[in-house]
Amino acid sequence: MKRTLFALSLLATTLLPAAAPAAAADPPHVLVVVSSEGRDGGRSRPGFEMDELAQAWLIFRDNGLQVTLASPAGGPVEADRFDPEAPWNARLLALPEAAAALAGTRATADLVAADYDAVYVVGGKGAMFDLPRDAALARLIGAVHDAGGVVAAVCHGPAALAEVRLADGSLLVAGRALTGFSNEEEAVFGKRWAPQFPWLLEDALRERGARWQEAPLMMPKVVVDDRLVTGQNPYSTPALAEAVVRALGREPAPRTPWREERAMALVQRLLAGEAEAARAELAADPAGHHAELIGLLGYYQLQAAQADADVARARAIMELARPHMDEPRLDVGIAEAHWRLGETGRARTLLDAVLAAHPDLREAAELKARLDE
Repeated sequence: MKRTLFALSLLATTLLPAAAPAAAADPPHVLVVVSSEGRDGGRSRPGFEMDELAQAWLIFRDNGLQVTLASPAGGPVEADRFDPEAPWNARLLALPEAAAALAGTRATADLVAADYDAVYVVGGKGAMFDLPRDAALARLIGAVHDAGGVVAAVCHGPAALAEVRLADGSLLVAGRALTGFSNEEEAVFGKRWAPQFPWLLEDALRERGARWQEAPLMMPKVVVDDRLVTGQNPYSTPALAEAVVRALGREPAPRTPWREERAMALVQRLLAGEAEAARAELAADPAGHHAELIGLLGYYQLQAAQADADVARARAIMELARPHMDEPRLDVGIAEAHWRLGETGRARTLLDAVLAAHPDLREAAELKARLDE
């Protein structure tokens, strides 16, 4: 593990010439790990999440960190389908060093732990298949942590931590506070691949003694337990990357949050009781926030909601987005929330308006039939 070098003082003696300034210390080096599983943009085999790679890589780079990209098999790797025009992806893919790294990742078995100050494991469903069974990766992560380094993972990336043991034989995750892609999120978004996983991430980490924490479905959450840093889902990536920078002894450089981050921050303000302020901020700058993301977040939270409080929260999120999102299915979702909360009259009024404008909308007709039963 590299050690930070301190500048030497000038020697206070007439017998020796003044000492030259010491060479600047090398910047911290982060090993970024992705799955090797991906094929066909995730259609035939899931890979890694490009957003989770790009956002973190850019934050590391902008804070002066070195980055090396690795995978279990080495060589070229494939991300799941992603938006190449998203600002973080477009910027990363324009970097020659990033393009070269994606075309030729280092194999984890060829790496030496002493070369890295931190390991960051990218998520994506492919991480559930090859990362937990990569013994070389497990040894590498354990050695980096034993040497005082930082270990970080986001979304499904904590799957790589499940079998990591430290020098004393204990499991890295035992007794540690952490997070990752939750069972609730898997139930909504993991229907295709989750049945093939060796285990559900939350279950496996709890069984190994982790002190699991989570936020509501798809809300950002980062958990820092000393030098172990974990993020729950893709929307946790920027905050997690900045937490890694801090854990390496640097204060993150100021930056302009991406509009997806700003949207999630608005939702957090809404849920913290600042509804009027959240609505005012979104109305003042709708283009600077991702209103559609807010609406979808509320809609999916409604699908997972069990308790009335969860239904009410999902409705509030959808209603925050509604003035800036022309989508009749969002109105159907709001109507369903009203109905589930016993507000049948409000649900019926909203559905009637939706059906008047969209008489062939199946979701609206089906919900109206349930109300009429």
